[in-house]
Amino acid sequence: MTPHARTPSPAHALTVDPGIRDLRGADRLLRRLAVELELPEGTFGCTHLVRGDRPRVAVSLSLPSEPYLRTTWARLVADGHGEPAAGLPDASGRAVLYPGARALTGTMTVAELIAGSAISGVTVLGAPGTPDPGTRMVTRDHVRPQWQQGELLLTATPARGGVLVPFESPDPTPCCADH
Repeated sequence: MTPHARTPSPAHALTVDPGIRDLRGADRLLRRLAVELELPEGTFGCTHLVRGDRPRVAVSLSLPSEPYLRTTWARLVADGHGEPAAGLPDASGRAVLYPGARALTGTMTVAELIAGSAISGVTVLGAPGTPDPGTRMVTRDHVRPQWQQGELLLTATPARGGVLVPFESPDPTPCCADH
């Protein structure tokens, strides 16, 4: 794992279920909360698919310490975001806010992506093993890794020119945007 990476602590986490039905809306909410609540460095903000009678996307915040958790909880309630639930809804959140996320823009190598963020590894769909650290990654300014077995991993796909791109597109086709 990189020096920035840490598995979010369920003890310092909360979940908000605003009833949002799409990932884009949940991403916007997390980015807005980061600004409005002045979330500290080291915060992880993730989306979680909630299945059942009313499919939707919940968001979680995993904060660096108990005092930040208490303050954030109180501000969410005071600002009308409802009563959060304690902990994480599941262990496989899709990270939108994480250490180093803002710096993942343009083109960089896989090694630079891992060294500069909380992402601990990259996998390539349909390829065995991990990509060469020198492989170029075109981020499209939209890097959404997912927690898998306690590690924050980015899934990528090969693209024209021998580069990789994150699997999740910043502009999904409407038919697939809610899945």
